[in-house]
Amino acid sequence: MGRVYTVPRSAKGESRILYIFTIKSFVVTIIFAILGIMVWASIGTIIELSLYVKIIITACFGALGYALSALKIPDTPMMGPLQKAGGEILGEILIRLLFFKRHKKIYLYNKDRSDYIIKRKEGNNK
Repeated sequence: MGRVYTVPRSAKGESRILYIFTIKSFVVTIIFAILGIMVWASIGTIIELSLYVKIIITACFGALGYALSALKIPDTPMMGPLQKAGGEILGEILIRLLFFKRHKKIYLYNKDRSDYIIKRKEGNNK
């Protein structure tokens, strides 16, 4: 009998809470739900809100937090200027967009430079 080797396995999905939440998305969802509670508490000082309205406001803020921390941009040409960001998390895209808008700089990176090199060679021949 030969040696025994351990087979590596992917442990990517094992840090999920209730199957849909990663630890990051769970924390961000809770933070946004707390922000929703603070919003209805501040509105509640002005006008009286029913329990259903409070739950709806909290759920909307929680859903927004989940969307920002877990949903990814689809990789389709219909996305317009965000077409190159396919597969990246929505919150990271927004943070990057706000950072670059503040500094008035936008960088586009092309990992596959073969097309650029071909165009440059054609430009030198003309």
